[in-house]
Amino acid sequence: MESHQATPPDYQAPPPEYYPDTYRPEPAERPSLVKRAGGAIAAVVAVIVKFAAKLKALLLILPKIKIFTTSATMLVSVAAYSLIWGWQFAAGFVLLLLVHEMGHVIQLRREGVPATAPLFIPFLGALVGMKQAPKDAATEARVGLAGPILGSIGCLVPLGLYEASGNNLFRALAFVGFFLNLINLLPVLPLDGGRAMAALSPWMWAVGFGLLVLIMVAFPTPIVFLVLLFGGMETYRRWKQRKSPDSQRYYQVKPATRIVIALTYIGLAAALGVGMHFSHLHRTL
Repeated sequence: MESHQATPPDYQAPPPEYYPDTYRPEPAERPSLVKRAGGAIAAVVAVIVKFAAKLKALLLILPKIKIFTTSATMLVSVAAYSLIWGWQFAAGFVLLLLVHEMGHVIQLRREGVPATAPLFIPFLGALVGMKQAPKDAATEARVGLAGPILGSIGCLVPLGLYEASGNNLFRALAFVGFFLNLINLLPVLPLDGGRAMAALSPWMWAVGFGLLVLIMVAFPTPIVFLVLLFGGMETYRRWKQRKSPDSQRYYQVKPATRIVIALTYIGLAAALGVGMHFSHLHRTL
């Protein structure tokens, strides 16, 4: 016989909160979309700054490593550019870079600043190491402009070879050389034009950054990004030190020297524009 326990008539079931397994805590407030986006952007910026610091340190160390000689890095660069343009154009392009960098080396040594031989980095160009900083902004400007001046003269060689042979390879080399030297005159650090602005008007660095940002938007490339990154770091460092006595002495330039540098800068930019005009090669489909 089955037994049943009767439920008292006045029995009431306990509320749902009585049962532990039916309890659900209130959901915690989630961070807003703006806060999450801000955290993600901060993390990305931190990674970029850390990477930039390591890359800058690497670029400073490379010239001191004996294995990375000028000739070896030139050959590596020619091989790298050959994958895109073929070996003939790549060889001519690297030679034009060499002429440009030798302008910096020659002027540095004329100013009494010890300098290393050029070091080539594929797809980034080349660099020259200084064993001490220039003594003043005028020296920095002369060293900066010496590269595009000698580089522009070097571009006349392939232009002359084109006139003599009619080979468009030389014409294309001349155009690219004029173009790169002109881009280097943008008034933003660490480009050569930014070095010239140190003796003319450091406030022009802001204009240069604006132009470079427009170039980055129109033609996004890793090189432009690196120029913006390193240039921003260097400009910020100089801006923080602008009121120190050493910094104020550094940027003192005689009016006559400032006029000569300004005329050289403007004349060089105009000459490079003319060179690009006469070496421009119209593409036909």
